[in-house]
Amino acid sequence: MSSETRRICLASPRGFCAGVRRALDMVADALKKHGSPIYVLHEIVHNEYVVDGLKKQGVIFVESLAELPSGSLLIFSAHGVSRAIEEEAARRGLRTIDATCPLVKRIHQKARSFEERGIKVILIGHPQHPEISGTLGQIPPGHAIVVETAQSVAKLPGKLDSSPLAYLTQTTLSIADTAEIVKALQKRFPQIEGSGDICYATRNRQEAVRLLAANCDAILIIGSPKSSNSNRLRETAEEERIPAWLLGGAKDVSLDELSPYPRIGISAGASAPECLVEELISFLQSHGWPELVEIPGPSEDMSFPR
Repeated sequence: MSSETRRICLASPRGFCAGVRRALDMVADALKKHGSPIYVLHEIVHNEYVVDGLKKQGVIFVESLAELPSGSLLIFSAHGVSRAIEEEAARRGLRTIDATCPLVKRIHQKARSFEERGIKVILIGHPQHPEISGTLGQIPPGHAIVVETAQSVAKLPGKLDSSPLAYLTQTTLSIADTAEIVKALQKRFPQIEGSGDICYATRNRQEAVRLLAANCDAILIIGSPKSSNSNRLRETAEEERIPAWLLGGAKDVSLDELSPYPRIGISAGASAPECLVEELISFLQSHGWPELVEIPGPSEDMSFPR
């Protein structure tokens, strides 16, 4: 196939969401004001390129507060933390900055409100994801149950059949998969209340990938394997019957795998910086895909104050 017919199709919107920008801006502000070292509990966002860059600036990522000297400056990641972590930080005399995404904070508030009203929470999401851990930790143990699939709804305890229930969701889930789980919950528990908590950025990027899939032959998603929303973008492309790969960046591209496809789509997860997109575009343009077109998707102008 001639080079003139080979092109790159770029999804829009893509990359950083408002919550990620806010979290990274808060780290940058803290470094400017306080200097290093600054500690962050868990990865500030799930992207190795971003995390490695912050490490070079003097940010230290920890998995336990026990690793921190008393009086240290600690930043909570965009995924949020439990009340127990907040209380432990206070007991240890740590100075803290809360970079939790405001949309995740809203879910925390909903969980506490349901618990105060005596309503059991069914939390839809991935049990090991830090966002789920943080939300579970907002209410006393035993007041929430995590479900990950529609099939798992049938296995929930029978005592819930007559209990007041509400569902909440992780912000970064597949829209289609979540709809199936909600449908299963509503069928089994007609009394359940709740509303979708998948965030605007997750919805918009999945819709943008669906539009991208209609205009290309294969799709590359820039993002970390640990990033829930990036994995969901790859799955969204595959649902549209388009081969898709999740990549850390241009260094991970296999030209042999891409060579059969004249139109290559590119998107990026909500924690992937635009510089990685630009690097990938340059790489593909230098290897036989010279044209670049942007496929417009949902408009987006969200921002959060720091």
